[in-house]
Amino acid sequence: MDTLDTDLLDLLRKVDTPTVCNAIEVAEGKRGFANFTRGTMLASDAEAPAMVGFARTAKIAAVEPPTEAPEVIKARRMDYYRHMASGPRPAVTVVEDLDFPHCIGAYWGEINTTVHKGFGLAGALTNGVMRDLGDLPDGFPVVAGSVGPSHGFVHVREVGTEVTIFGMMVADGDLIHADRHGALVIPPAVIPTLKSAIETLLNSEKLVLDPARQDGFTFEDFERAWIAFEKART
Repeated sequence: MDTLDTDLLDLLRKVDTPTVCNAIEVAEGKRGFANFTRGTMLASDAEAPAMVGFARTAKIAAVEPPTEAPEVIKARRMDYYRHMASGPRPAVTVVEDLDFPHCIGAYWGEINTTVHKGFGLAGALTNGVMRDLGDLPDGFPVVAGSVGPSHGFVHVREVGTEVTIFGMMVADGDLIHADRHGALVIPPAVIPTLKSAIETLLNSEKLVLDPARQDGFTFEDFERAWIAFEKART
């Protein structure tokens, strides 16, 4: 799938990643969805809306200088940017730093984020490093593994291959949802029913949240609300 229904896209941009994680289980009719990031990630803009898009993948490294010929490295770099500038939209760039967990190369700084935003990408997801916080362009969130000052010997190793970000496997073209909580891959099978599943989830949560926000909320109120909540989920 390389297109996304406009209504679904608008909704995905409005809800957070935990909501989508739960809604996927609603759509699948069971618990156990597991293709999401593990551990704490950092967001360049905690208030930014979720980034949603088809993955444009790559792998980089930065601790050691590249061992290949300079012309090979330069050609692959251009292949990388050509890949990022092409493909279906919306899109998210997903880059695995092969030095993880000892990443030092801040690939995501002011220049690179601005270039990727110019290509029409919705944001960047990486297990690697970001920098230039405060100078990154508006509307291009970065969710990264760490913050650091140096670019090291950063260079592109692979373009368009499967990557792993904090335990989450991502193939080029997978549909990504990410925000300050981390990220997940939306299974293709649930896409046709995901909008309905999100709406069902939000409505069922109100059955507990609305009473709980009222003054004088009691255990009896909770018990009634929880029974209604569980009934709505089945």
